[in-house]
Amino acid sequence: MSTFDRNKLKAVLLPIVKEAYESQDSSADLRRNTLDVFSASLESALKGITFEEWLEQEEKRQIQKTLQNHVGDLHQQILATLDGVEDLGTGQVLDLKSAKKKFVAEIKNKHNTTKGNHKIAIYDDILNKLETMPEDSIGYYVEILPKNGKSYDKPFVPSDNKTKERRPVNERIRQIDGQSFYTKVTGNPNALRELYLLLPHIVVEILNDEYQVELLATDFINEDEFDIVYGKRSS
Repeated sequence: MSTFDRNKLKAVLLPIVKEAYESQDSSADLRRNTLDVFSASLESALKGITFEEWLEQEEKRQIQKTLQNHVGDLHQQILATLDGVEDLGTGQVLDLKSAKKKFVAEIKNKHNTTKGNHKIAIYDDILNKLETMPEDSIGYYVEILPKNGKSYDKPFVPSDNKTKERRPVNERIRQIDGQSFYTKVTGNPNALRELYLLLPHIVVEILNDEYQVELLATDFINEDEFDIVYGKRSS
């Protein structure tokens, strides 16, 4: 039995895939907010490429950026497809809440995404939220992509840039890697790997449905790289 509802995942992915795919025709977008011709000239010279070649590379980079901007919210939306997990929505103090599983969570895509002063704010937000929840509830600061394949579930004690002091240790406020968090929420130690293997198939299905693009999903999967990112912790 699958950990994830395929139809719910497809509903989450559909608008993201469509926007990213359609943004490939994005020549005009480079000039929407005024092209920095000085930076472009310097960078193209340093790379030893022509200005036109730089434009082509920049268009591809912008497409990747569009997709990456969505990926930050992607896991928030995916986790909210699971039973008992609520997406608190964009612009809210925290990202997820589960009364059933007794947790709140802030989801970040990568371990180095958040600056120190923002981590302090997240700690405080979690603390404030926990005060309104049962005493056995946990607040998580989740880093989907951990540093150096590490696994961790430890007290979240960010340092205050102004006072140079760390927030006090609170066992109910925790910092956790993505794979460990998915395991906690689903009860399946291989949940994140299962998701990684499933997503390309859904994306290919969407591309075929919407644009008649025929691709092979297995061409976009590399389990060796997954194992590097997560320290080969799944069996």
